[in-house]
Amino acid sequence: MEELYHKTTFKLSKVITRSYSTSFSLGISVFAPAYKDAIYAVYGYVRLADEIVDSFHKHNKRELLEEFRKETFKAIESGISTNPVINAFQLTVNKYRINHEYIDAFLNSMEWDLDNSYYERKHYDNYIYGSAEVVGLMCLKVFCNNDDKLFTELLQPAKSLGSAFQKVNFLRDIKSDIDERGRIYLPGVDRAVKINNENKKILEQDIDKEFRNAFSGIRKLPNGVQLGVYSAYLYYLILFNKIKRLDIDDLLRKRVRISNWTKFALLVKSLIEVKILRIT
Repeated sequence: MEELYHKTTFKLSKVITRSYSTSFSLGISVFAPAYKDAIYAVYGYVRLADEIVDSFHKHNKRELLEEFRKETFKAIESGISTNPVINAFQLTVNKYRINHEYIDAFLNSMEWDLDNSYYERKHYDNYIYGSAEVVGLMCLKVFCNNDDKLFTELLQPAKSLGSAFQKVNFLRDIKSDIDERGRIYLPGVDRAVKINNENKKILEQDIDKEFRNAFSGIRKLPNGVQLGVYSAYLYYLILFNKIKRLDIDDLLRKRVRISNWTKFALLVKSLIEVKILRIT
């Protein structure tokens, strides 16, 4: 019956993923079956940690996050957890030999958000590494399926893609981050520094470079995941281009969105380019 429990925990991670992100869910839905459970497990895990920090306002977030950290590493060592999300994650970590340093870096970034409302440049890069780049590396470990040579080859593009996605999210969510969480994710910008189009442009220049770096890696991904990752890449690229055309004051008034119909159209476009035209 333990096997049934393990399968159920992966299903719950899938439910969490679909509840919180239609864009990522669409991408994962076209992965080959062998990859799906593990990626749902990674996303479910990082989503739950993020919720502890961003949503559980009536509770002791620091205490909850510390318990979450302890339970994570205890589960990885013992091979079981009564927390379904952590259980699916530990199974994935152990199967694909995900570096524990990535998990530590991620949880450290979540913890930093409990105290920081903005980040200076030198700390900003560390925050991005822990909150986004290592998540890309966890997924890459799954994609490479213990092929260390391929993992090393794709390591930098995977970091770039994770960073680009996160920074696009920062620009998209700038209004809610300020209004609801009191945070500003523009490097070196706090409440004493006026947010302006120059701040925005500096971050956009970083994102442009990272998207270019990431594309080279997507072309070399295994066939079973290339379509899903490329569709997520296109979605974020379209979202980013839409954001670039807007003034910072527009972003401070409302959240930029991509319709579900457009997301579906991008998935079809990805299918054509990957399966028929071959992305180059």
